[in-house]
Amino acid sequence: MDLSPSLAGAVPFRAAGALLQGVDADLAARVIAASGDVALVVDAEGYIRDIAMGSADLPIEGLETWRDQLWVDTVTSESRVKIEEMLRDAPSRRSGRWRQVNHPLAGGDVPIRYVAVEASRDGRVVAIGRDMRAAAALQQRLLAAQQSMERDYVRLRQVESRYRLLFDESSEAVFIVETANRRITEANPAARRLVGTEDHLTGQPFVAILDDSSRDAALTLLGAVAAAEQSTVARVSVGTGRECRMSATLFRQDRASYFLVRMSRADNIAASEGTDTRLIDVLDRLPDAFVLTDDNLDILAENAAFLDLTQSARRAQLRGAPLSQFLGRPGIDLGILVGQLREHGAVRNFTTLIRGVTSEEEVEVSAVLAGDSERPCFGFSIRTSSRRKVDLIAPDRALPKSVEQLTELVGRVPLKDIVRESSDLIERLCIEAALAYTADNRASAAEILGLSRQSLYSKLHRHGLGNLGNGDTD
Repeated sequence: MDLSPSLAGAVPFRAAGALLQGVDADLAARVIAASGDVALVVDAEGYIRDIAMGSADLPIEGLETWRDQLWVDTVTSESRVKIEEMLRDAPSRRSGRWRQVNHPLAGGDVPIRYVAVEASRDGRVVAIGRDMRAAAALQQRLLAAQQSMERDYVRLRQVESRYRLLFDESSEAVFIVETANRRITEANPAARRLVGTEDHLTGQPFVAILDDSSRDAALTLLGAVAAAEQSTVARVSVGTGRECRMSATLFRQDRASYFLVRMSRADNIAASEGTDTRLIDVLDRLPDAFVLTDDNLDILAENAAFLDLTQSARRAQLRGAPLSQFLGRPGIDLGILVGQLREHGAVRNFTTLIRGVTSEEEVEVSAVLAGDSERPCFGFSIRTSSRRKVDLIAPDRALPKSVEQLTELVGRVPLKDIVRESSDLIERLCIEAALAYTADNRASAAEILGLSRQSLYSKLHRHGLGNLGNGDTD
């Protein structure tokens, strides 16, 4: 057997003729079989005359049927050109390029990477193949993880932009103060106006902006918040002589503690009890899209993210409009949500729909009942309920597993959706039963179910069963 042609980019033996002289065919066959997961001997007409397998992971019953078949007939249609090129280039000793092709087997398409080497002067070719299923699965999971990280990065940038806009545009003075040294790390424009300076306050001691008579009260308030995370209010005077109402909240970031200090001018306290302050209170507690409504669920205020979700161009379109125009399934969700709010005061992760001008989207709602008994209001935090898909072949969502779970959907999901869920559940159970009965033989399962193999593969994809479909790459 002539194995003298060297692969492209490889370093051949310098004295193969002398050192390997007398190597018999049996030893050469064992070496070829051990060099890959599968090895094929192909004659000059392209027929597979013999097969050797070096991996127990490949389905033997599928590969045994290749014997005495044309090599191009054992691969998918898009891989036939690669086989023809390998057979054409092998005799000209220009072979050496590894090519990945897909073989359709009972368990789905199996990707194998081949290199073809001329074996004799009568045109016979030895094709050595390596199973690429593990590498393809790893590549898919790496790609999915990378895409997930990119989506998270974009989402974080958007959230940061929203909160930066809220911080800068707030009419209330806001300071970020380190708990360790009581120095200001950040202050919004309203805080600089309150202090009476256009300079940045970063790095200055917080008490430096206060009147001497107010410093003890401010430090006492900060100490109480740091010790017991209490939410109290103190009256202080800034250096300009303006009397203010001061409140603080403790939070952690990057393994350090900070105070979020808010200061409102005393002469604006009465006005600050209105819609703007209530909206800020809600925004301080809830992420993503925000909307504030009165007791009748008419919209009082909203943020830019809510405009995006509802596809509204201007805030004037939303003010005074009923929230039911955008949020919840008609006649179902908002009644349940408001009932829970009135009974418990807060609701988290309530699944419903939000309707825009041209589309609707599934969202999760967290809500809180705020205000007093005379002027109650509702604050809603709304975010899309899409999930990260690290596993590329994971199903979009889990099907109900029992009749009880289906009946629990009544009142939350329209009847047509429940009927579709039932049909999908029955179809999936039947496919699983057929696969179990045939020991996961897809061809036999398709015959039992009265389906074509292509239809069965399509349903397996839809229900997230099995491991189907790998990309074809060189």
